[in-house]
Amino acid sequence: MSGDHTSDARKTAEGLSYLSGFGNEHSSEAVPGALPHGRNSPQRAPLGLYAEQLSGSAFTEPRAHNRRSWLYRIRPSAAHPRFTRVDNGALRTAPFTESVPDPNRLRWNPLPEPAPGTDFVAGLWTLGGNGDATQRTGMGIHLYHANSSMRERVFSDADGELLIVPEHGGLLLRTELGLLHAEPGEVALIPRGVRFRVELLDASARGYVCENYGAPFQLPDLGPIGANGLANARDFRAPVAAYEDVEGPVEVVNKFCGNLWSATYDHSPLDVVAWHGNHVPYVYDLHRFNVIGSISYDHPDPSIFTVLTSPSDTPGLAGVDFVVFAPRWLVGEDTFRPPYFHRNVMSEYMGLIEGAYDAKAEGFVPGGGSLHNMMSAHGPDRETFEKASAAELKPQKIDDGLAFMFETRWPVTATGQAAQAAHLQRGYDDVWQGLERHFRS
Repeated sequence: MSGDHTSDARKTAEGLSYLSGFGNEHSSEAVPGALPHGRNSPQRAPLGLYAEQLSGSAFTEPRAHNRRSWLYRIRPSAAHPRFTRVDNGALRTAPFTESVPDPNRLRWNPLPEPAPGTDFVAGLWTLGGNGDATQRTGMGIHLYHANSSMRERVFSDADGELLIVPEHGGLLLRTELGLLHAEPGEVALIPRGVRFRVELLDASARGYVCENYGAPFQLPDLGPIGANGLANARDFRAPVAAYEDVEGPVEVVNKFCGNLWSATYDHSPLDVVAWHGNHVPYVYDLHRFNVIGSISYDHPDPSIFTVLTSPSDTPGLAGVDFVVFAPRWLVGEDTFRPPYFHRNVMSEYMGLIEGAYDAKAEGFVPGGGSLHNMMSAHGPDRETFEKASAAELKPQKIDDGLAFMFETRWPVTATGQAAQAAHLQRGYDDVWQGLERHFRS
């Protein structure tokens, strides 16, 4: 990609302004007077625009869970030609049937370098997932590695919302509702069905994507924590309206029931001049997460680090939780401070954005990831265990790492390409070898 385009995109990204708050009823207009007053769909919308509702939930879901936005656009979304199937590349969707769920602990190095000219969509590579996208249950785990911006190309996902976790390289996300800037250490949330284009702010970009087929992500309940803590709603930033009035061929790629479909429009579909509602994209800085922890003894369960959750029909049992291990103090007395050994009914995919993870001394690197399926025994490696067991328990600041986890209620089935990947670490089990017997009767 050209350096001029990269520098222009970065200049645009760094000059953005935002609306504040998660789940709010926002409104924004790029041209004064574009939003109608007193009604959503007047007989003639202002400025000759078309009024269109984008629903992210059923009409009759409870008000607290209802997601919809009204868009006022230059052309209605219905004005497009027929979609045709295109190659899915390395993108896969649940149900995953290429292999069987694996009880073994698995770990991968980062994705290899992509071919020249690989954009975000072409650079998506599916590791695995669960559920069934057609039934709106479960989730998909993807990685991306791109070295080119999307040009005259737009993407949307009818199967689920996309939580994008950059690990290397900044992104400028041009969405129907406006622009977002996401750097490593931040996450971007693109709601189901919202069209967007990804422009790179650096020579290449790499990261992770959680495709949530189920209920939209929401902030977790705080319970006995009280009114404040974890991710603060005001730290989520939504875009202000910005539109493209572009005539000419634009490819629109739509992910629908696991397959990619393409149509060539004669205009840009990112032509929303004004909007209002709560079905909107966000960006969030993970360093703003307000970590809650123990100030006496024992390591709290990792659920205390939940940023966003997609609830199921069983209270407390998430379709998928997004958990972050952000910089924090450890002060527990007479406590083994790294995450403890455990087996879990939930399945855990963990990735690393920067630095090192305090439970793994080697092999777990930024851009890589590990999968511990349900009831798979895991915990700190031998070196970490020995070091932590002998450490002086003075207050300790962990500020050299940023890790995250997609935790899900169902087993994660790896795709065939993930199970056979060259960057799969074949000796991952070795990190627990040498844990000696210390029992004294």
